[in-house]
Amino acid sequence: MVATDGSDLAGPTVARAARLAVREDADLVIVCAYAEPSGRTDERTAATLGGGSRYARVFGRDAADVALAAGEAVAREEGATVAAALAVDGDPATAVLRVAAEREARLIVVGAPPERSMADLLAGTVATEVSRRATCDVLVVRPSA
Repeated sequence: MVATDGSDLAGPTVARAARLAVREDADLVIVCAYAEPSGRTDERTAATLGGGSRYARVFGRDAADVALAAGEAVAREEGATVAAALAVDGDPATAVLRVAAEREARLIVVGAPPERSMADLLAGTVATEVSRRATCDVLVVRPSA
């Protein structure tokens, strides 16, 4: 299973998961968690934090569908069989972990931002939270230098 948010890191993360799925003769599940903006506070937060790139926050179902379509294209280019591409409303780490449990995932692949900001240190990242709480193996993909 791989998490995507449509950021620049998403493509390499999905590609890595797809290559592993091909090598292991496994189907790939792609998950994108999203949140529907509920008003000015969410819009301001998206603008301040840069949307979803660092925090895996995808605002709106349409953006999630775009991220999933891009992820599916990357996975298929790598030769993987995509069993499901799921848009899940909710907190990214919680959504990824819930789908992993439901699908009995053997591996979760997540991307991690290259730099750690003060916000990352205080709140953590999706990769950190998934790594802490997962009941299966987790591969954290870092962007190449």
